Amino acid sequence: MKSITKTARIKTANLLLALSLPALAGAVAWMLSEGARPAVAQAAPAEKVIGGPYAVHVGPRSATIMWVVETGQASVGLAQDKMSNTVPILRAEKILLTGLKPGTEYFYQSFAGDAGKGSVKTAPLGPSAFQFVVYGDTRTRHDVHRAVIAAVLKYSHPDFVMQTGDLVENADSTALWPIFFDAERELLRRAAYFPALGNHEHNSKNYYDFMDAKPYYSFNWGTAHFAVINSDIANVRASQVERDAFWQEQTRWLEADLQAAQTADFRFVFAHHPPMTAVKRRQGDNPHMTALEPVFEKYGVAAAFFGHDHNYQHYKKNGLHYFITGGGGAPLYDVSTPPEGMTIKVESTENFVIVNVDGKKAHVEARKPNGDTLDSADLGH
Repeated sequence: MKSITKTARIKTANLLLALSLPALAGAVAWMLSEGARPAVAQAAPAEKVIGGPYAVHVGPRSATIMWVVETGQASVGLAQDKMSNTVPILRAEKILLTGLKPGTEYFYQSFAGDAGKGSVKTAPLGPSAFQFVVYGDTRTRHDVHRAVIAAVLKYSHPDFVMQTGDLVENADSTALWPIFFDAERELLRRAAYFPALGNHEHNSKNYYDFMDAKPYYSFNWGTAHFAVINSDIANVRASQVERDAFWQEQTRWLEADLQAAQTADFRFVFAHHPPMTAVKRRQGDNPHMTALEPVFEKYGVAAAFFGHDHNYQHYKKNGLHYFITGGGGAPLYDVSTPPEGMTIKVESTENFVIVNVDGKKAHVEARKPNGDTLDSADLGH
């Protein structure tokens, strides 16, 4: 292992890593040669960890480990002795791990105690077998959110998670993030996390800080390519001119990104807002996304995944699969008017999607929280 680089406001010198056997000898040699003394990162006495640990920006040779700390509380009210609303003050901590080996599982300790332990598998290089899970709209009905996460843990073993947006009801509210992190804790500590912005994120600084995220980005895992875009143009800028400029910039980026990934065995796209829907009152709501369908087709996208509609929907149009998996906890929507000529499966139910990729083949399976299979599809050449 070449280095462990400190970022953000980390107060301790090193992250204690319990590495898999292939990398253990190298890690010990690095510690001895650099004079490094492994230490467990600990919050100050007045602070407590409310989220994490979790891994983001996971690639073949690096990963960022994060956790969120409550540093205090702030209150507001109509009188000094009547503070009716109290919210936590939160701060994200992160540390970058570099010099890792591709396709290797690493174990880490990010803060003191068992709660600070986690694991992450780095992205493989070349044709590989791996699994990822997709779900979204976890913002409300926290008991349902917990049930979906419990089912993901029971029925799958993902290397990473793709979240299609609306993590919380209002990303500006620090009171909601501890609930989110508590519900997701066991999954986050064992799978890399790649989220997309939803409209309930409100383009909030909290989202960017806690996810260490960009509005749009892409990455490779094995020989598959993943592009994640920000479909929430209503919140992205203050004026219509600025919003249009952002969308044009992002669309140019997406085309260039997909074009550069033509050697990938699979190209997948993720966003919050879907280009089509069976929810009658929402049909035609997202023309900017519908306008991207020719781009997806031109560059051979195998499947696109969305949220926003709180149900499960699966369409196939011009050879491209569209999956809407917004059943992570938010109140369910009807699926009364499925589009003609492309509908494969629609159902108003909580759900998550498991994708198993093995080289040039991929199998998609949608499940309910009780484990029942909703739908399945095979992708491949």
